[in-house]
Amino acid sequence: MHLFWRKGFAATSISDLTAAMGIGSPSLYAAFGSKEALYAEALRHYRAQFEGRVWGNFAAASTARGAVEALLMDTASALTAVCAPEAPRGCMVTLSAVGGEGQAELGACVRAARALGFETVVERLDRAAAAGELGAAVDIPALARFVMTVQGGMSLQARDGASRAELEAVARLAMAGWDARTGG
Repeated sequence: MHLFWRKGFAATSISDLTAAMGIGSPSLYAAFGSKEALYAEALRHYRAQFEGRVWGNFAAASTARGAVEALLMDTASALTAVCAPEAPRGCMVTLSAVGGEGQAELGACVRAARALGFETVVERLDRAAAAGELGAAVDIPALARFVMTVQGGMSLQARDGASRAELEAVARLAMAGWDARTGG
């Protein structure tokens, strides 16, 4: 997972993988079938390991504003302080270029993972609108795309070395924009 996360699919060789896993290529192919299948498994493992750190407080928040703020603040934390010190910074799913590397099936898998975040935010905002928490004039898909764009940009900034404090400042600015746009 860390190799794919750090180097991407195309730049990670079978030799890199077998060295990291301490196995020969026949064992890798016997266990996973292909490099593509191993990458898909690495993505599943990544999501299982880190999804709760980013989305747990979002799901538990009582308001849409609280959910979005939790998402962005928890993103700042997760992107800069992952469990293992050798882990790359930034989000493996967000930063994945698979699909543009000639791997259409894996590209679809990564796009679906990214789309799930957008859909989760849209669903939460729809519930907020139905409860009267957001005004009828709020463009929910645009607001959800804004949130996901900020989160994705935070991932790029983390990869390039931004600190947790710097990313939290971005989250606070995004929430000021939320307040100005939604009256929240």
